Amino acid sequence: MKIIDTHTHLYLKQFKDDIDKVIQRSIDKGINKFIFPAIDSTHFDDMHDLKNKYPGSIYLMSGLHPVDVKENYKEELEFVVNSLKSHSYVAIGEIGIDLYWDKTYLKQQQDAFEFQIRLAIKNDLPIVIHCREAFDDILSILEDEQDGNLRGVLHCFTGNMEQAQRLIDIGFYLGIGGVLTYKNSGLDKTLSQLSLDHMVLETDAPYLSPAPFRGKRNQSAYLVYIAKKL
Repeated sequence: MKIIDTHTHLYLKQFKDDIDKVIQRSIDKGINKFIFPAIDSTHFDDMHDLKNKYPGSIYLMSGLHPVDVKENYKEELEFVVNSLKSHSYVAIGEIGIDLYWDKTYLKQQQDAFEFQIRLAIKNDLPIVIHCREAFDDILSILEDEQDGNLRGVLHCFTGNMEQAQRLIDIGFYLGIGGVLTYKNSGLDKTLSQLSLDHMVLETDAPYLSPAPFRGKRNQSAYLVYIAKKL
């Protein structure tokens, strides 16, 4: 079986000492394609360096992560716009709204999210959404922006059946990661009511390691544990 890790940050500093071993370990497990979500402009060189090293295995997104929406967010968005002119990307992401850490830039997060949705539609690209304590806000924006061309994935889906169905109804996939393997997440009960056709697998490495590695550095090879549970 060949598996795609649709959301993994292998370009981050947590992998700088053993990235080749991490990738080979994943390939040995049948995970032979990796999609990197963007965070902000400071990570683009590292993303592209790895893609150039593994050109047949790594695919990139461009975008501005909501946690990194600060005073200079319009400059970061301009960087995203320009990046699309010089490179080929498979999605705009990860984008969205995060109210868990800080609500200071909520308005700017909403503005950046809407801007990047429209940018994705203009460039005929899917979006990959980061959503934390902002599901209703995000769904409202998606429903307003859906023109028949908007599509993508809600990364790290941990919601209930109603939320899952609302996403599916507007044409989105659910990104399923390590949380599924957590004993008390309840996510297994929701997903058991849905077709696999609506889901994609992801690790979000180095974060959200599945059981039995919870609390340790996540890596794409661990995707097999998520797939087995699903």
